Amino acid sequence: MTEVTLLAASAVPVGKIQSRPDAPIQIVEHELLSDVVSQALGQANVDKAQVGAMIFSEPHIYTRQNYFATFMAGYLGMKCTGAVMEVLGNGMTGGLAFDQAADEISLGRAEVALALGVNLETAVPATEHMNYSMRSTGDVDFQSPAGFTPISWYAMDAVRYMHETGATREQISSVALKNRKHAMLNPLAQFRKPMTMEDILAAKPIVHPLSLLDVPPRSDGAVCLVLASRRVAEQSGRPYLVLRGRGSYHEGVHQIADAPADMIAFNAAQRAGQAVYKDAGLTPDQIDIAELYAPCTIVEILVAEALGLLEKGKGAAQTERGDTTFGGRIPINTSGGCQSRGHPARLTPLYNALELYQQLTSQAGDRQVEGARVGLMCCELGNYNAALTHILESA
Repeated sequence: MTEVTLLAASAVPVGKIQSRPDAPIQIVEHELLSDVVSQALGQANVDKAQVGAMIFSEPHIYTRQNYFATFMAGYLGMKCTGAVMEVLGNGMTGGLAFDQAADEISLGRAEVALALGVNLETAVPATEHMNYSMRSTGDVDFQSPAGFTPISWYAMDAVRYMHETGATREQISSVALKNRKHAMLNPLAQFRKPMTMEDILAAKPIVHPLSLLDVPPRSDGAVCLVLASRRVAEQSGRPYLVLRGRGSYHEGVHQIADAPADMIAFNAAQRAGQAVYKDAGLTPDQIDIAELYAPCTIVEILVAEALGLLEKGKGAAQTERGDTTFGGRIPINTSGGCQSRGHPARLTPLYNALELYQQLTSQAGDRQVEGARVGLMCCELGNYNAALTHILESA
């Protein structure tokens, strides 16, 4: 099996990019993404002729150009012997794109593979987005007709966590406060203005106990990662990361199942975490930094606990006291996380990989975690009960 590296990562700042239908100038996905691809290849010091595979996170349903992967191969003039394809897995979409690109290299199908995508959705009316994207995620026989959306079940998680552990709303919301402080140092972040705990608690309620600042914004973005064999990475002369381990698990249930279960255990993240640590030959206390797919504040706490990065039932208190910020025991979401870096949902895991690349190659600027060499990223489906994890290490 060929050793896989992450050689380069480029992206546009997360934010509102999509054009309104009546705008005189339209931002189109393929032009936005092609610029990012060019920047990533230049950063990697590889020619586009070396790219053997391109794995796209499937664009959002609002994208006019269907058959997007093949279209982009033509637009970029890329001739690939490996896979040119789109993947879709809801919140795990970007992680699956990374995973498949790594497989193309490890199995010898390509020496250079791109994991990339574009997500435009912010100009679509909120009601339309809710009906097409959010409500349809539920069980169509029960949850969707009842209006049960992902934010609703995360709010249920928060209430249950508070009941079982004695955690306060302020402790849970300390995730958002910490992530905003991180985002203020990240030029790719969507929200970079200072805020206080008072701002979070006074913000518009979404679903109790979560306020507007506990949940993710709608976001646009475009990102490209360059994965390569160790041979190509060494020849490039550029800094790179080595993929140390991978783990995944799906519990075989859809959202909150109809069978009794611990809704805040995040069992899939536990199992995927155990698998990635075993594959990498590492333990949780050897992780220097983590980027977690956590749309809501409570999710960051529950996933971090499930992965063994924070103590079970004490993650909210540990976040509040500073364990997960700069200078803390395990900095988490130094990018700013979904609440402040932004959440172009199908790309979020790829933006997380970009943050690990910058941190572990000492290119994170003012938010650099000193001495960081080993990073973990996890994308999960929360109460969908599926998770995918990777560990990367500085070469």
